[in-house]
Amino acid sequence: MPRVTITVPGKSPQPYRFQLDRRVVALGRGSSNDIVIDCGSVSVSHAEMRRIDGGFELADLQSTNGIKLDGERRELVPLQNGISLKLGEVAFDFQLSEEELEALAKESQAPKFPPLPDPVPSESPQENRRLKSREPVHHHASGGSWFWLLILALGALIFGMAVRFEKDTGESWLKAVISRSQAADPGGETKE
Repeated sequence: MPRVTITVPGKSPQPYRFQLDRRVVALGRGSSNDIVIDCGSVSVSHAEMRRIDGGFELADLQSTNGIKLDGERRELVPLQNGISLKLGEVAFDFQLSEEELEALAKESQAPKFPPLPDPVPSESPQENRRLKSREPVHHHASGGSWFWLLILALGALIFGMAVRFEKDTGESWLKAVISRSQAADPGGETKE
């Protein structure tokens, strides 16, 4: 189990152990952290120790006093066996056993997925330039597509209104429109 030792200035070192497969260990002054550090130079949510392929890393969570390695502030520190750094003014020491070092070494030597091959060049010089620069392709809708989109939206609106009208009144919207138009035009009788 990886061992983390936290030493608050003026206090005894506190050791913590975690399973090798533990994904995240939260560190900070707040009580919801996995390692609670009672020191004013440590933020409520100060940092996270994260499990990555072949090891661990310590990530700063935008804390006030940061993570310092050899006096230099860092956002992310790869954790190696025996490393010592500071969370604010608190010492953070990281240790791994021989078995853990071997397990992590085997893990980091595991085969990775090969990179995807480059796309096959096309006949068009313009397309080849785009593939080489990895520019995204932008598709623009033509005027005809906008017209059909507008027709579909209008149809959906009318259908929705008809359904709502029938739900509210109990009668067909189309029949109501026809009967009202006939009432408005009394002389508009149809001839056979």
